[in-house]
Formats: sequence, C-alpha cells, structure tokens
Amino acid sequence: MEHIVIIGNGISGVTAARHIRKRSNKRITIISGESDYFFSRTALMYVYMGHMKFEHTQPYENWFWEKNKLELIHGFVNTIDTETKTLHFETGDILNYDKLIIATGSKPNKFGWPGQDLNGVLGMYHKQDLENLEELTSNNKICKRAVIVGGGLIGVELAEMLHSRNIPVTFLVRESSFWNTILPNSDSEMITRHIKNNDIDIRLSSNLKSINSDDKGFVKSVTIEETGEEILCDLVGLTAGVSPNINFIKSSNIEFNKGILVNKYLESNIPDIYAIGDCAEQREPIGHRKSVEAVWYTGRMMGEVVAQTICGKKITYNPGHWFNSAKFFDIEYQTYGWVFSKPKENHAHFHWRHEDNTKCITIEYNSITKEFIGINTFGIRMRHDIFNKWLDEKQDIDYVIHNLKEANFDPEFYRRFENDILTTYNSLAQKS
Repeated sequence: MEHIVIIGNGISGVTAARHIRKRSNKRITIISGESDYFFSRTALMYVYMGHMKFEHTQPYENWFWEKNKLELIHGFVNTIDTETKTLHFETGDILNYDKLIIATGSKPNKFGWPGQDLNGVLGMYHKQDLENLEELTSNNKICKRAVIVGGGLIGVELAEMLHSRNIPVTFLVRESSFWNTILPNSDSEMITRHIKNNDIDIRLSSNLKSINSDDKGFVKSVTIEETGEEILCDLVGLTAGVSPNINFIKSSNIEFNKGILVNKYLESNIPDIYAIGDCAEQREPIGHRKSVEAVWYTGRMMGEVVAQTICGKKITYNPGHWFNSAKFFDIEYQTYGWVFSKPKENHAHFHWRHEDNTKCITIEYNSITKEFIGINTFGIRMRHDIFNKWLDEKQDIDYVIHNLKEANFDPEFYRRFENDILTTYNSLAQKS
C-alpha cells in the first residue's frame, strides 16, 4: 500500500490528508511537533481573550483521525534522506514514505536583534506561543507593560489580546503610518487613528535597536533605534512578519529560496516530494501574487490540489482572485481583487470614508478603461462571491458603485451607506 506522509498538521496538511482519504485507501501519516490534533490557528487570540477554550478550536473530534485511518505522529523531523525516502526524527526514530507532502507553515521573523531570544520574548503564531503568553501574563503584577515589534496583522491581534487584560502596550511600527506598505494612505491613516483610540501607544517610524536583559535573563526593556529611548517592559512580542519554516530541509537536495520551490503542480525538484501552504514558494509568478503566501485559504486550496494530483488527477494550482480579511480591534477589513498602496500605472483610487472614522472603502480601477480592479472595505461587510463575479466579468467602476447594495453582507437592520458612497462618487465625477 502506498504510504503518503505529511509533515505539518495545519490547514494545508490536514486538507491534503482529508482529500486523499476521500479519493483513496492509501496509508496516510500526519506528523506534527506543535500539537496532537489539528486546530484553527486564527482562533488562538479568542482563547486568550476568554471567548472559547482551546478544545473549541479543534474542528474534528479526537476519534475522527482513527475512524478515517489517518495516523498521527507527534514529533519533529530533523532531516530528509530523499534517496532512500526516509525521515529522521529528533528522537532518532525513522519513517519511510512513498510520497511526501511538506506543509510545515511559517515561523516568526527574527532579524538578529540583541536579546531576541531572552525569556519574555515570543511570537504569536504557534500553540506554544499562546501557552507562553498565558504564563507571562496570568497575573498583571508579572507583566506591567508589553512592547510589540512589527506593524502587521499579527501585531494588531496581539495588541488587542493584551489590551483585553488591561496590559499597557507600546507598538513599534517602522512605517510612517500603520501598514502603509499594503494599504493606501487614506485607509492606513484611519486604522492608525483607531489603534490609538484603543489606548495603544503606537510609535510610528520606530525600529527596534535591542531587547535588554535583567540579571536573571528576562526582558527588562527595549531600546528604540532612532531616538535611543529605553522603554521598560516585561514582555516583547515579535510580529515583524513570518517566513517559511524549512530549516530542516536545508541539508537535503530539495531546492529552496525563501520557501521550498514548487511548480504549478506544487511539485518540488525531487520526484514524489510536494510542498504546500506557507512553506511553498511558486517558481512562476501567478499574476500580482507573492511567490510565498501565508494565507489560510490558499493553504487549503493547495491541500485540495495536491490531493488530486497524488490520487491520479493532476491539476494546476490556481488560487483565482486575491482576497483576504482581518480585524483591527472592532473594525472588520476585507479586500477583493487588487488595491495597492499606490495605484499602478493608469490606475486610480476612489475613496469614501464615513464621518465616524471607522468605516471606509477604497476602490482601485483603470483610469482609462474604468475597469474595476479591486476594493478594500472597512467596517462594512461585503459578499466575496459578488466581487469575484464582477472581477470575472471585468465590470467597470460605475457598475460596481451603482450596484454596491447587491454586495452588502451586513444584517438586515444595519445602517447602509451605499447612497452616501454614490453621492461622493458622483460629486468627484462632476469635478473631474
């Protein structure tokens, strides 16, 4: 019986296992050093904030795995011998495979800061990070202040988590406005204000110089590069992005750059070895997409694709139109298609913001053909399927603006803003 081994039990690896099982009776083994069972990584913040228990983050009951003949191994793979198709574990154990799927996800970035490995320094990505955070903040006397380094989505989540326990937070953001390398200035400025309004001490254009230790090896402060200011703290969250978790493959002959290099079928350079999810890097660009995407839904899609290929129906990975969602405290964010921080050549932005400064949209469109390119929405829920349809149909911005009611996903009695948006759009059109 062909043996499929999957390293990683996140959304990518587990999706691959489930879909291989649906299509075959192959032997399937899933290896994870993080947790015994698959859990929803995006729900970790809600466990910390008391909205759910960790077991509630597990989509499947513990009996699910044995019932579906999915073997689970809790352990770390040290090296891969691709010639003999053998995995070598930290414990000295070995495991042979016929086909191997690497789905080891991401790890938090570290940039060689002095003190980055002190007690009290953590990321916010793994189950172990949650456990460490709980231990460090279980009593407010232990953590009088936290410093978060890096102005991305994980940083905002960690700020909200700590804020929920009344722990003061200083947020070091190297950009001049929060996430303005991704968001247009108008969107970024609104989110920056909202973070400040939630009592977060956000320091813009600020880089970490060092994390400083007390005499017991614990964090006591950080120093800011630009000013030399020392900020006393008991905890430092490193949230300056993530990178593929692939150190264990670097002694093998599997080709990698930032991540494991794969073709459009998610195959590596070694026969019978595939890479999916955050640890995979596309050899050929897919539109405007990054070669490595640490996004939940693309990991799931890759798992479905590689399962079909392994089960005899070879298909290419095609993630379709870009979309993503997040939350900045109580402002929900969605993006569909492409909205760049600065409009591309022959593109323009239409921006509308509500007077309460918690709701806005930005639409990118072709300034010559008027074709709709993408939309950011903040504080207004929109329908993914509608925007996908409009992007497929290459609708123009006039059509999108006049039909926004069709895309609104807010509950029936929520206030609607389509008429305000249309009025602003028509006013700008008359001026131009």
